[in-house]
Amino acid sequence: MLTSKQRSKLKGIANGLTPAVSIGKSGLTPTVLKTIDEYLTANEILKCNILEGAKLDAKETCNKVAEEVNAEFVQAIGRRFVLYRQAKDPEKRKIEL
Repeated sequence: MLTSKQRSKLKGIANGLTPAVSIGKSGLTPTVLKTIDEYLTANEILKCNILEGAKLDAKETCNKVAEEVNAEFVQAIGRRFVLYRQAKDPEKRKIEL
């Protein structure tokens, strides 16, 4: 569980990111979940975009994805959300909280 200070730092980092994954009208497919999982493994933080054609709520979707890929919800604004998952290997960690 993230503290408010940690969440605030992650929001600042995410502010400069462009969405790396887009969720379309097909919703949360296994392929999308796999892509999110791999991206978090490589980068620890992810900004995701829900396209207009998708009838998904950003906060609900973010919480569901976070549960599926064992990540932390950082924020959801509009049709975008941010997830964080700390790297298991201390040498591969890019973000210090």
